[in-house]
Amino acid sequence: MGVYILKRLMLIVPTLFGIMLVNFIIVQFAPGGPVEQVIAQASGFGGASVGVSSAAMGPSGSSYAGASGLDPEQIAAIEKQFGFDKPPHERFIQMIGNYLQLDFGDSFFQDRPVVDLVLERLPVSLSLGLWSLLLIYGISIPLGIAKAVRNGAKFDIWTSAVIFAAYAVPGFLFAILLIVVFAGGSYLDWFPLRGLVSESFSEMGLLEKIKDYLWHLALPLTALTLGGFAMPTMLTKNSFLEELNKQYVLTARAKGLKERRLLYGHVFRNAVLILIAGFSGAFVSIIFTGALLIEVIFSLDGIGLLGFEAIVKRDYPIIFGTLFSFTLIGMLVQLIGDLAYVLVDPRIDFESRET
Repeated sequence: MGVYILKRLMLIVPTLFGIMLVNFIIVQFAPGGPVEQVIAQASGFGGASVGVSSAAMGPSGSSYAGASGLDPEQIAAIEKQFGFDKPPHERFIQMIGNYLQLDFGDSFFQDRPVVDLVLERLPVSLSLGLWSLLLIYGISIPLGIAKAVRNGAKFDIWTSAVIFAAYAVPGFLFAILLIVVFAGGSYLDWFPLRGLVSESFSEMGLLEKIKDYLWHLALPLTALTLGGFAMPTMLTKNSFLEELNKQYVLTARAKGLKERRLLYGHVFRNAVLILIAGFSGAFVSIIFTGALLIEVIFSLDGIGLLGFEAIVKRDYPIIFGTLFSFTLIGMLVQLIGDLAYVLVDPRIDFESRET
């Protein structure tokens, strides 16, 4: 197993390089970059992003739309400010060299190191992702097992109706409904509307800090859980139904093995593999995509919101810094998922499969 882990860790480097290269090509040559935005502001367009086209070149021969009337030296200074005075390949090589030293550069528009911004926002996204996954799987697995055991009964039918209704409603709609009902909207004012902790958090004792933290997380986690537990529940049910119909289950029942021991001592280990396989994808999805609107609605400064704002502003250092973080965390979580496979079912041997 050690050889497999070493190979996976070594594979992270070329994978990161390839992803960064592809996204560099796409992002760097997209219109409306930081240089165009600053030129648009200087030309009186109010900061609107302006596309680049040869037909829109200024009289000075600048390739930037909206550059008409600006001094070429001023345009050159703007390019140098953002590092666009160098050819694309040199910029990419310099970026990779800096990344090898864990230097992600400084934000174009926030004038702060990208590492500081990512580390500042990452705990918020990790809190949402980890706690919501614990809740989702904590609800989905027992509920899926109960539905499989009672397949076709009234319990299975009514819970399926609730599950499909929850699956059909996006998580952000649950978030808005929770705010309206419980966060000072039209009814109750039980929970805070924004932030992960209160302003006086640093002055609180340990128990008060825990209570305040959970108080702020209550509504966002509820919205994420309601929007995400349907699929794992149905996967659990279908996986258990498939296992319950296999020959070894019928044989164990014929020998008089107790149903509870059969279910949790034999069937569970095989049926839960499909959930372990999807854990890494679900974790990355919740942290970096599913929680984005939740972060916006509840004013939570997470890494998903940071990346979205960077894309809108074309803040390339933050875009690539968050992309690097997304990819690295995703691959490490995938590796942890593979190790969990082996712990649950020792018959799985990734090293023998590779040979």
